Amino acid sequence: MGFFKILLVFIFCSFPWLTIQSGLETYIVHVESPESLISTQSSLTDLDSYYLSFLPKTTTAISSSGNEEAATMIYSYHNVMKGFAARLTAEQVKEMEKKHGFVSAQKQRVLSLDTTHTPSFLGLQQNLGVWKDSNYGKGVIIGVIDTGILPDHPSFSDVGMPPPPAKWKGVCESNFMNKCNNKLIGARSYQLGNGSPIDGNGHGTHTAGTAAGAFVKGANVYGNANGTAVGVAPLAHIAVYKVCSSDGGCSDSDILAAMDSAIDDGVDVLSISLGGSPNSFYDDPIAFGAYSATARGILVSCSAGNRGPLLASVGNAAPWILTVGASTLDRKIKATVKLGNGEEFEGESAYRPQISNSTFFTLFDAAKNASEEFETPYCRPGSLTDPAIRGKMIICLAGGGVLSVDKGQAVKDAGGVGMIIINRPYYGVTKSADAHVLPALDVSDADGTKILAYMNSTSNPVATITFQGTIIGDKNAPMVAAFSSRGPSRASPGILKPDIIGPGVNILAAWPTSVDDNKNTKSTFNIISGTSMSCPHLSGVAALLKSSHPDWSPAVIKSAIMTTADTLNLANSPILDERLIPAYIFAVGAGHVNPSRANDPGLVYDTPFEDYVPYFCGLNYTNREVGKMLQRQVNCLKVKSIPEAQLNYPSFSIFRLGSTPQTYTRTVTNVGDATSSYKVEVASPKGVVVEVKPTELNFSQLNQKLTYQVTFSKTTNNSNFVIVGGFLKWTSNRHSVRSPIAIVLDK
Repeated sequence: MGFFKILLVFIFCSFPWLTIQSGLETYIVHVESPESLISTQSSLTDLDSYYLSFLPKTTTAISSSGNEEAATMIYSYHNVMKGFAARLTAEQVKEMEKKHGFVSAQKQRVLSLDTTHTPSFLGLQQNLGVWKDSNYGKGVIIGVIDTGILPDHPSFSDVGMPPPPAKWKGVCESNFMNKCNNKLIGARSYQLGNGSPIDGNGHGTHTAGTAAGAFVKGANVYGNANGTAVGVAPLAHIAVYKVCSSDGGCSDSDILAAMDSAIDDGVDVLSISLGGSPNSFYDDPIAFGAYSATARGILVSCSAGNRGPLLASVGNAAPWILTVGASTLDRKIKATVKLGNGEEFEGESAYRPQISNSTFFTLFDAAKNASEEFETPYCRPGSLTDPAIRGKMIICLAGGGVLSVDKGQAVKDAGGVGMIIINRPYYGVTKSADAHVLPALDVSDADGTKILAYMNSTSNPVATITFQGTIIGDKNAPMVAAFSSRGPSRASPGILKPDIIGPGVNILAAWPTSVDDNKNTKSTFNIISGTSMSCPHLSGVAALLKSSHPDWSPAVIKSAIMTTADTLNLANSPILDERLIPAYIFAVGAGHVNPSRANDPGLVYDTPFEDYVPYFCGLNYTNREVGKMLQRQVNCLKVKSIPEAQLNYPSFSIFRLGSTPQTYTRTVTNVGDATSSYKVEVASPKGVVVEVKPTELNFSQLNQKLTYQVTFSKTTNNSNFVIVGGFLKWTSNRHSVRSPIAIVLDK
């Protein structure tokens, strides 16, 4: 059999090749494609036989029971890559490496999981604006790759929903068929899903409800954030792909299989609120899976990660992905701790007692009784064994790998009557409003330090917690959340990431179980935080834009979102971060999403898919690495490569600008008024001169394209790397099209 030197990888997610065997590990295997199969366009069965031929026939693993176990195929991929996932030993991989057509094998990674008021905060109003123009996302299908879904939740009622579009080819698995309806039109489960799309974690139900949940009156947690819960695109359809276990682990072989299915099924938007460490795109399954999806016209929205405020921590940073950071709402769920000396400190909590109680209780610092530094201060379950805890209010430190609600349960189990959680120092003013099991609140590290100082100043430290509930009107909103991962992108620093920020702090949405004392309601909700929550907000916005503009490509939708974003908070000041200072451009990206403006952007930056080949070659990828992305042979010596910043992207990221000026071009497409004139406004970053030619763009028809040139020149000397930001903006009599500029000045 002859072979092309073509790099491909193949996954076919419908095969039940799923026997998990001890002594074996899951590998994702890339292979070349045989010439005969490509030229004759043979069936998938022939391709499957070809991929099965790579599995070693003689080498076996020894199980814990002493039995020999053969290598086992799990998934065969046909959209997202060319190759397969299989259970193999290291020895079996070595044997496979000898076979003609083998390219690479890598062990699968297990990735982590990274609303009543948010529609109003985003400017979405019934029968007005973008909700009216898009018919609430009608006809659009959002695929949610997550922990599954609780189908009986009222957020997934199909009252008033039309049937799925004719293009829909997805399924509800046999054990789930009677759970699907015109809202929830698809449900699949993969290896870690344990055979059922039912959500055993809550994360997937929450993200699906945020993106496209139906209108549900009376949604609240302990009476807080009370109102009508609704997703961003309430008439969009939902298809669920369960790839995560109940403990939140998600394997990338499952994620690839889910993306493979979603492409065939016919989704319009993929919402992926999970991710691992930033990797090169050719080694990142979400990146190359998303590349294939985007090539088919599917917009892929991903969480930026929860590793902030560390610089260069952003994940899911490929330029074809909409990378979403997290910001606050103008809503707080306020609680206050009052000390015995009269001092008061504001925190947040979703707990609310049925009967108000202002009794003072003795404070107990869990850290003072810590036998191990990383044990008791974090109030781990089972660690609070001191009898003195009983009847006291316990001070715990945030973090330590323990959820705040679990800390409260540990305190309650130990006999404590209340809890104060002191946040991490680098979290600044970012606080969580969790649905605690006892009176508790989250305070900043600065306030926590004062509380501890009070404890050390008296022999009888006491405190009480009062709960004020929902407060609307925080003028500092939107503010970048401390945990929201920051750029620059390690994989491609010449592309500004994250792209956008959206609501991700203390978000109320659907939940599988009741988290408060109201056990009689079927409408269960929870309040949680993370870029996992901001991602589905943007997935919903993308669905609205797709419904309003069916001909828009993923790149155009992304451009519309980015160039119309808000850069000022409700106080009309620059968006702040957790330190209450103006946020770095690598924290805020283009700004905070404004759905109404995104629906009418004026000009857009469309990224031609053919430009990614010179982009990949410009990243100095090898031919094999580029081939893994493109699923075909590439010779970069025959490609005129481009620098990252030359990609026709809606933002600019100039990494290590030195004494030599750098010049790039951009092409914009007119989707506003047929006859229109735009003039440029430039806010040059400090120490940089930005020159734009021409300074005016005159359009005479719709969809007309015009190109401009931008030159960046450094005008200052600096001894260290310096991050500076600015923007350029094209303005007509009706539209304003803003592109952020991020520059790292070389030393």
